[in-house]
Amino acid sequence: MESGADPLKSAERVLRIEAEAVASLMDRLGEPFLGALEILKTCRGRVVVTGIGKSGLVGRKIAATLASTGTLALFLHPAEGAHGDLGMVARGDVLLVLSNSGETDEILGILPAIKRLGVPLLVMTGNTQSTLARHGDVVLDVSVKEEACPMNLTPTASTTATLAMGDALAVALLELRGLCEEDFALLHPGGILGRRLLLRVEDLMHIADAVPVVPETAEMQQVILEMTGKRFGATSVVDGKGALTGIITDGDLRRHLQKDGRLFEKRARDVMTPRPKTISGDELATKALELMEHHAITSLLIVDATGRPTGIVHLHDLLRAKIA
Repeated sequence: MESGADPLKSAERVLRIEAEAVASLMDRLGEPFLGALEILKTCRGRVVVTGIGKSGLVGRKIAATLASTGTLALFLHPAEGAHGDLGMVARGDVLLVLSNSGETDEILGILPAIKRLGVPLLVMTGNTQSTLARHGDVVLDVSVKEEACPMNLTPTASTTATLAMGDALAVALLELRGLCEEDFALLHPGGILGRRLLLRVEDLMHIADAVPVVPETAEMQQVILEMTGKRFGATSVVDGKGALTGIITDGDLRRHLQKDGRLFEKRARDVMTPRPKTISGDELATKALELMEHHAITSLLIVDATGRPTGIVHLHDLLRAKIA
């Protein structure tokens, strides 16, 4: 860095150049982009992404994005492809090739074999007059006016533009296929996104004998024993038919003790909070978390269609499931 150079101005220049490079792509979408989408949408095999150097690194990310949004995709290193890995490409696949110059030897070296397979060739390049572009079935122009590198040499704006075009393809394809949140979650079962979109209350709730329940007529000694034994800091209260009518929490007990001190002379119905917050077992666990956070409660009762308590979930259950 030159003596006296301002690093903030340098960083601003980089971000401005790269932002302009991405914005300029919008004017180039049109028919080529729609043609690429049609080929990808009708692909019966896999989308094989290839590129070398910085383009290869971008290609790996594009392949990963396609795969995570419902498109079968993989990355092929072109040099390895020339030494046997082209066996990964089969009829019915689509080859997406990334090369800023369009004259990369390793890429051009595998083109004859690709052509013999009859695989559609989608090209992202900064040189639409290149050898690679001439062989492409669809060519997406990702050229940039300048790189963010002060010497205009290091791939910076060009790789950013290519990456953005890959994201545009993946998201447009996702929407064309009607991928919904549950489809997305199935592709991400091990991450927070998957857990938040897949886990239901019934997957986490405590059921059967673990659910604290007392009748409205229960004496306070029975209520406290039930709360202590089940260890949720609360118990549901039901009527003679087993339908939920209220809840008693540790906080309810403290408030009644402070009020008149005659807690043990009362019945459950005298102490309970009527019409407690509840949730259905088939709701997303995230909905339970939202309810608990909004109403500042730590335990939530699950009821069935008849209003009977069938389960209970504690805030700790949601935290252990890592959906928060």
